[in-house]
Amino acid sequence: MTTTLLSALLGVCGMFGWGLYDFLGGVLSKRMGSFVPLFWSQAVGAATIGVVAWVVGGTTGVPTRSLLLAPVAAALYCGGYLCFFAGFQKGDVSVVAAAMNLWAVVTMVVAFLFMGQRLSTSQTVGAFTIIAGAMLASVDWGRLRRQGFHVSLGVRETLLGAFFFGVYWNVSEVISEDVGWLRTTLLVKTGVVLVLLALSVLKRRRFRTDGAQARTVLTLVAMGVVEVCAVAAVNYGIAIGDAILVTPIASALSVVTIALAVVVLRDRVSAPQAVGMTMAVAGIVATAL
Repeated sequence: MTTTLLSALLGVCGMFGWGLYDFLGGVLSKRMGSFVPLFWSQAVGAATIGVVAWVVGGTTGVPTRSLLLAPVAAALYCGGYLCFFAGFQKGDVSVVAAAMNLWAVVTMVVAFLFMGQRLSTSQTVGAFTIIAGAMLASVDWGRLRRQGFHVSLGVRETLLGAFFFGVYWNVSEVISEDVGWLRTTLLVKTGVVLVLLALSVLKRRRFRTDGAQARTVLTLVAMGVVEVCAVAAVNYGIAIGDAILVTPIASALSVVTIALAVVVLRDRVSAPQAVGMTMAVAGIVATAL
């Protein structure tokens, strides 16, 4: 298996993992708010990757540059998710989800301008086909026709979150090349939990799960495990390949979220959404060629 194909497959793993994470997170956020699911899922993810690192002995030998960049990466990751959820709270979910896919464009631009990464012609076409398809699939066109297109609500926060996520993956790639995907994931996840703890103290946010049903707790655990696996897969992909290739594939996570909504929640997919999902799949195939 070529490095390009393996990187593409790891991007697909990230896509499925984040798609499932966002679907479960969206369901729980309606019951518990956004902060509680975010905090506990990240805590479970940090604990999971910590156990894996301890078992395989991947917790030592971190150079100074990576130690300095890890808090920056954690802050960018937290900022991305917090802005993303803030956009959901203020604006239309479909518009916010579509706008958030622009994080892959930010990653590609930074990788192109500052890290010297390049794609072949077919990979470039495939990458932008994925992004366009994911954005097309994310929009609830029927609702927009009924209510109108109001881009002002929540879009500013969402675009800021897209910027944070886009820069994050370039920083994560630098760390991954220094210390490998496992220690990168461990460092960043630990930093994310610490940042969220600090925010909970500063803003007096509660993250207790008193009275939560066993099913809810199991869902939080599943979210944490799935999301850390997605992050680890993409970190491995950008460690052996390039962020400019892997991140556009992973950004098609909204296709997975929509598919789960159709299967589990019996949501309906409009014709433009079906076209967008098909475009995203075709783009993924093109990037692996």
